[in-house]
Amino acid sequence: MLGLISPGQNGQITPTELCQKCLSLIKKTKFLNAYITVSEEVALKQAEESEKRYKNGQSLGDLDGIPIAVKDNFSTSGIETTCASNMLKGYVPPYNATVVQKLLDQGALLMGKTNLDEFAMGSGSTDGVFGPVKNPWSYSKQYREKRKQNPHSESGDSDWLITGGSSGGSAAAVSAFTCYAALGSDTGGSTRNPAAHCGLVGFKPSYGLVSRHGLIPLVNSMDVPGILTRYVDDAAIVLGVLAGHDPKDSTTVPINKPLVLSSLEDVSKLCIGIPKEYLVPELSSEIQCLWSRAADLFESEGAKVIEVSLPHTSYSIVCYHVLCTSEVASNMARFDGLQYGHRCDIDVSTEAMYAATRREGFNDVVRGRILSGNFFLLKENYENYFVKAQKVRRLIANDFVNAFNSGVDVLLTPTTLSEAVPYLEFIKEDNRTRSAQDDIFTQAVNMAGLPAVNIPIALSNQGLPIGLQFIGRAFCDQQLLTVAKWFEKQVQFPVIQLQELVDNCSAILENEKLASVSLKQ
Repeated sequence: MLGLISPGQNGQITPTELCQKCLSLIKKTKFLNAYITVSEEVALKQAEESEKRYKNGQSLGDLDGIPIAVKDNFSTSGIETTCASNMLKGYVPPYNATVVQKLLDQGALLMGKTNLDEFAMGSGSTDGVFGPVKNPWSYSKQYREKRKQNPHSESGDSDWLITGGSSGGSAAAVSAFTCYAALGSDTGGSTRNPAAHCGLVGFKPSYGLVSRHGLIPLVNSMDVPGILTRYVDDAAIVLGVLAGHDPKDSTTVPINKPLVLSSLEDVSKLCIGIPKEYLVPELSSEIQCLWSRAADLFESEGAKVIEVSLPHTSYSIVCYHVLCTSEVASNMARFDGLQYGHRCDIDVSTEAMYAATRREGFNDVVRGRILSGNFFLLKENYENYFVKAQKVRRLIANDFVNAFNSGVDVLLTPTTLSEAVPYLEFIKEDNRTRSAQDDIFTQAVNMAGLPAVNIPIALSNQGLPIGLQFIGRAFCDQQLLTVAKWFEKQVQFPVIQLQELVDNCSAILENEKLASVSLKQ
């Protein structure tokens, strides 16, 4: 629970002071390109209202007065929502996404909208029209000191690291202390991937637990709002606010009782599954070693650790590509230049206007996925591609069911193949290849609709974050987070050291855990 005490005592801060310090950090870290829109006036007004509530003893809940950020593919009333695309530049939605509204109803302060790959199609947050997002760890004391020790490392700022994607802006925003929690979206790992690269907790809830209403869709059957925080407790607090049935989203389910995270009392009752198919040749030796050590940690505490098989894993990347691009082709059809968004100046014919609008509005990545999806959906290809991919998706989902039915409580896997890589190295590969490589451990979870969370475990030899992924049974999100919280406590992942950037914002560092922020009077 959020610890709240009165202002004026040691370690306390008012909502307005906290908001101003976060805004100051947003300006200081502007070069990270984490935000597309900074809603300074909105946030300060919300902080003022929060302060009044605290003075009157009428706090709205655990998030009242807490700075948050939202990925720029969630609709926000009165605030531009672009999906980092020319197609939606200047688009201001008339309503809030359900998850955004729930956060605001709890008194959260909206600091701004964060950067992403265009329409969330990518794994590096490098392909949006507002430019790439830089990983705060590129400028950390831990990484810089390791680079000095390596005589072969390149010098200069050109070698900054990617955040991962597509929710890289949200990850950078939390990692750089500009907010305490951020919303991302997760279609194939887009919350967990940047969380791993930025040393954060990245949580993907079970499909149907959190409303997708107002999330501009990429793949309706896989999209899930994701949560990025520094600690598992904080992710659980945000999930407790967001979870539940939404009449505007028919895929959501009601929850019978509040989501309250407790401590794991008896680790010996746990059974941890290690999927043998996830030990791939491309996996870095450091991550493989830490994965093994994590399994040993559970075993040393009395948990049962067993190897399990997910036999259809090797087909999941191809299956995901077919299904993802097919739904993308359908979803992107709404951007035709007629109703909202960008419209070209060509008026020769409606068809010419359509074509020119989409050519100008979408980047190469989006257009490429639309073309692939339309190919798979052609009448002569539909059975051989889309229908077969749906059948394989069912087999992949059944693999997880069989693993859990064998007695496994949670699966322990890597999140990414390696630590964050330099931008110049990352862009050597095309978007499709990068996405296939970086989502290898994460996208099957979306096809199965399961909850999963990245937990930062340690720093690499280069001083960069490495994370591991826990996967749970469908709608057993609370159990999953309980295990993750225990693991987090054991590994004690270090806080990023960005002293040069936050010298005048010590209160942010002192209260870098949401659950320790003291606001109440």
